[in-house]
Amino acid sequence: MEANGTPQSPAGDWRSYERMLLPPIQDLHKLDVYTKHGGYERLRRVLEDDDVAPDDITNEVKASGLTGRGGAGFPTGVKWTFMPEPDDRPRFLGVNGDESEPGTFKDRQVMEYNPHLMFEGILLAGYAMHIDTAYVYTRGEYTDWIALMAEQLENAYEAGYVGEDILGSDFSMDIVLHKGAGAYICGEETSLMESLEGKRGYPRYKPPFPAQKGIFSCPTTINNVETLAHVPLIVQEGGDAYSTIGAEDMPGAALYGMSGHVKQPGVYEYPTGMLLSDLIYDVCGGMARGEDLKAVVPGGSSVPPIRADQIDGLSMNDESLGEVGSRTGTFCPLVLDEETDMVSFTRRVAHFYQDETCGQCTPCREGTGWLENILARIDEGEGRMRDIDLILELCDNMDGGRTICAFADGAVGPIRAAVKRFRDEFEAKCEASVYPVSTDVSAGPDSAVAATE
Repeated sequence: MEANGTPQSPAGDWRSYERMLLPPIQDLHKLDVYTKHGGYERLRRVLEDDDVAPDDITNEVKASGLTGRGGAGFPTGVKWTFMPEPDDRPRFLGVNGDESEPGTFKDRQVMEYNPHLMFEGILLAGYAMHIDTAYVYTRGEYTDWIALMAEQLENAYEAGYVGEDILGSDFSMDIVLHKGAGAYICGEETSLMESLEGKRGYPRYKPPFPAQKGIFSCPTTINNVETLAHVPLIVQEGGDAYSTIGAEDMPGAALYGMSGHVKQPGVYEYPTGMLLSDLIYDVCGGMARGEDLKAVVPGGSSVPPIRADQIDGLSMNDESLGEVGSRTGTFCPLVLDEETDMVSFTRRVAHFYQDETCGQCTPCREGTGWLENILARIDEGEGRMRDIDLILELCDNMDGGRTICAFADGAVGPIRAAVKRFRDEFEAKCEASVYPVSTDVSAGPDSAVAATE
């Protein structure tokens, strides 16, 4: 706590922070502007310095404490060490730019305003892990950004920053842009690899993990777009220095995608560990419609929502959010005011996951459909009190390792939290139901029968 009793933000003096991922430089997406401001110099220095070995880059990333910015938050440098020693097989980097989760829209800012920072990060990661080819898997709806990246990637090839014998060295690497076809499940790393191979986007069993058997059964690492954009900055500043920025448990800068009922939604770059209250009331100017805050979904639709009375002192890092059963996810808070109907909101979340499940695992395929149906019944004034506990029972039978990937966990996490934290709203709709209200299961049909009526 500060001397005046207000919570101390792990982000430190965030008001004096100077943007590094998205600096305020006009036309930075163009190669000549990027190189004029030091672009690709980190790569050049690494390739020209005989004393810098590939493992040195990995060690700097480990020292920085950088965690994945795609939602899982796994330590990036540690992930790189999973790659086996080079052999006669090709080695791949999958760059996850699918960004299809509702409420998440920050990676596209990198693609639009600073794509060469991402390319330089890809090349440094490729050098560190002895990678031959990187596939940038981008959400197909990002048509304009894909065209922009394609143009700038071609310029980078012509300038010798990508391709054979980069900058006169013996390091060669290709970067390939690949468009997704609108499937949210392909943001899951093994589904992404299946899609790249031309197959249906079904998640794979693990093990084997991508580092052992990834794209085309070759060693592969999957990293998020923003995650890789941090790498040149880490090489420039040094891992130890970078680790002092922001929150201790997940250091560095972060792109906060602010949306919902705030006056100034958008993407903002600040250190990790920003207080949620600072983001909402200082950065975004407060609530847009003059209503009180009701809830915040901290990082994409798969993250459990937090009630307004829980955010005091909460900061955007997993250690802090974990205290209230949530997490940072993609660092994209969705802010909801008191006018929000949480039953309808939860129903919309359930609809998305029902629509996007790949259908491979029974608990997820069937469970997401049942969740949507029951929530729709409550929302439309036909619910029963027992439906509320039935939703929680369904959630308990869908997550916790019962499916191949974490899709089901992401689907039920926000629904379970919404029902528990805003149960009064669900009960109010059930009390106003056209059907008789009973909390005694023995007074009528059992839960299974009631769920089918």
